[in-house]
Amino acid sequence: MSDNLAGLQREITALGERISALRNTHTMYPDDARSTAEAALAELEYAERLLGDAGSELASAHAHPGPRRQGEDGGDRALLRAVFQELSVPVVLLDHEGYIRRINNAGAARLGSAPGYLTGKPFAHFVDLRKRAAMRSWLAAVLRGEGSTSLESRLAQRGWAEDVHLTLTRLELPTEPHPLVLVAMSPPMNGAEEEGPAPLEPEVEDQVVVLAARRLDVLTRMTRLLLRSAGPGGAGKPLALADAAELLADSYADWVVVDVCDLPTGPEAARRAVVAGPVDAPAEQEEAVTEAAPGASDIPGEVLRRGQSLLFPLIEDEGVLGHAASGAPLLAMLGAGSLLSVPLRGSRGVRGALTLIRRSNRGSFRLADLGLIEEIGEHIGLALPPRPSG
Repeated sequence: MSDNLAGLQREITALGERISALRNTHTMYPDDARSTAEAALAELEYAERLLGDAGSELASAHAHPGPRRQGEDGGDRALLRAVFQELSVPVVLLDHEGYIRRINNAGAARLGSAPGYLTGKPFAHFVDLRKRAAMRSWLAAVLRGEGSTSLESRLAQRGWAEDVHLTLTRLELPTEPHPLVLVAMSPPMNGAEEEGPAPLEPEVEDQVVVLAARRLDVLTRMTRLLLRSAGPGGAGKPLALADAAELLADSYADWVVVDVCDLPTGPEAARRAVVAGPVDAPAEQEEAVTEAAPGASDIPGEVLRRGQSLLFPLIEDEGVLGHAASGAPLLAMLGAGSLLSVPLRGSRGVRGALTLIRRSNRGSFRLADLGLIEEIGEHIGLALPPRPSG
């Protein structure tokens, strides 16, 4: 009985999470609501059935479960491995929780990593933030046995945001206690890519020399800015945080957020000092980030509390930067793909946090980027004016 009740509770909790994600997606992208609406309709139909069956499920929860099917032949698994290895079509096998159980070489190449690295990762983490909610809902519908489905989606990996057509099919194997889902990836059916920033050229992004030169250029320009505020001509002139943020947003990231603690009372007293973003970004995006409370989110709240840097080469939780007033995750609203946040450390401890965000069309932040921004963050922290006494 307890197992059935626990299973019902898990279904209800998962349904609530998917509905919330669909609502947020619709709020952020009202003009791109077709796929979201279709997924929401499927969830509504499932909710109706779930409510109708809840009474009978609870009434029969004490019944003894039937015997599990035992595997009689390992040939299916061997065949499956051979098919995966030889298929030229990108194919992924997901378990009942959406984690990658197995992926063929073509699928690994499409996701931009080795099969060994991808195995065990949630497939949703490789889907662009704005498409995750719809994909999760359709995946849940297929797992419930509502038939195969096809949908237009978008992958985000290694600095590319690539439109893709996904076909999801439920599989039941005698050796598996839960159903699996086979995901085949193919070019988009409509033949047109979604609107969005064009991807950077990978042959430039992956050149070590070019990246090192870019980091040196950013550090040099930031040093000049700091010297202007601290030199003889700028003695007594406070550092222009807006100039520093705009420099980084222009040359190293898409969005830059600076949070400052004016009083030594903890991250709860931090204020959002500066938000700098792309020139073509909608005004409501900057307003949403500006109005969010710094200490209420994991980032930069954790950086302000612990004084330690955080690096997310691939964003898995779109809620770590907080939510807009509408409830939409800020990172999903910004189309984020990678993030790092470092403390602004002054002579008397952490004075704030510097957070950089790259959209999904750009190369991910790396450890070398983190080291550079940590150095810049320390310089900015030392250049901040002293806290008011008393």
